[in-house]
Amino acid sequence: QEQLVESGGGLVQPGGSLRLSCVASGSIGRITTMGWYRQAPGKERELVAAVISGGSTNYADTVKGRFTISRDSAKNTVDLQMNSMKPEDTAVYYCNVVSQRLGIFHTYWGQGTQVTVSS
Repeated sequence: QEQLVESGGGLVQPGGSLRLSCVASGSIGRITTMGWYRQAPGKERELVAAVISGGSTNYADTVKGRFTISRDSAKNTVDLQMNSMKPEDTAVYYCNVVSQRLGIFHTYWGQGTQVTVSS
């Protein structure tokens, strides 16, 4: 059964760091995109960072220079290194995977992991 397993969330102080990891398992097909989204209370879900097949990356303006996304295609994993974290980074972070199987695209979401930045 297809599944995205996230890990690495938690509580950090402003200026601290966290590393989120996501692994895709099961018959997920050929992965074309892996990324991270986040949703803060009262706000819409937003893209944080993504890696497209071929290696191109996309970052939200608010995290550029602080967050780094990396993908291991062989292991079907994607990590998000978060440095210099700010209270506004507090949100539930969701791993996202887009894959193709038999010419059909599928979107998968992790269960979400809480990230809290607070003193």
